Amino acid sequence: SNLAHHHQAICCRLTYYEEDLVLQPIWDYLRQNYHDLLRSPLFPVVLSVTTYFLLVALYTVLDLLAPTWPCINRYRLHPDRPITWPNIWPTLGVTIYNHLLYIFPAAVAQWLWRPPTPLPPEAPTLFSFFLGILGCMVVFDFQYYLWHLLHHRVAWLYRTFHAIHHQYNQPFSLVTQYLSGWELFSVGFWATVDPILLQCHCLTAWSFMVFNVYVSTEDHCGYDFPWATHNLVPFGLWGGAPKHDTHHQRPGTNFAPFFSHWDWLGGTHTFLIKAPEEKLQ
Repeated sequence: SNLAHHHQAICCRLTYYEEDLVLQPIWDYLRQNYHDLLRSPLFPVVLSVTTYFLLVALYTVLDLLAPTWPCINRYRLHPDRPITWPNIWPTLGVTIYNHLLYIFPAAVAQWLWRPPTPLPPEAPTLFSFFLGILGCMVVFDFQYYLWHLLHHRVAWLYRTFHAIHHQYNQPFSLVTQYLSGWELFSVGFWATVDPILLQCHCLTAWSFMVFNVYVSTEDHCGYDFPWATHNLVPFGLWGGAPKHDTHHQRPGTNFAPFFSHWDWLGGTHTFLIKAPEEKLQ
């Protein structure tokens, strides 16, 4: 019995040790080869902006190909309402304007005043890595649900800050950041601060930022791919593009960015609705 208990204890320690080692080689490689880049206060900004524009470029190519490629168009939420260049140019213009007017100055300020990011020698364990990302998602989801709900329920806030985002009742990827500077600042602030509040490893924080950008773009992409997050998470716990598309058609519903529980609890949850096939606004 004692021998079996001792064997089990050794196995548990080995399992934990192996878990510790899963991310360590990756982290060692990054620290050894990109040490100065990772320490720069500009790195999280560059990472987020690059991720966003790569995703938007991919979805925009799909949007332009969809009308003549049935294999793509079949997955669009509104296959009879194509995305055209007259839709793309205004959203791209506002996105570039926001980055030049808000993101770039904020990045410069962060570079000047924020100290370099400390890079600990140890990588996060696999458990703490995923737990940290989940924790940031839960906190961010609650923050943005309240912010979003408030900016719909208070008429002045909606008109002043959030109405621009709802000029399009059929979202596509570039609508993700077709928004006011205040909303862009709020989202960026929480995405940056939440990992600090939860004391996440910097690798966890950066991964959450990338995932947050991915989900935001996926929510607005206008596609219902089988591999989309809402089709992988069971029991309707995840919002996804169909529910956010519905939010743009029924602005009093589906406020949460990630999960569905706050909309269920708040009575603001609804399922995908099919709008009449009309000209894209």
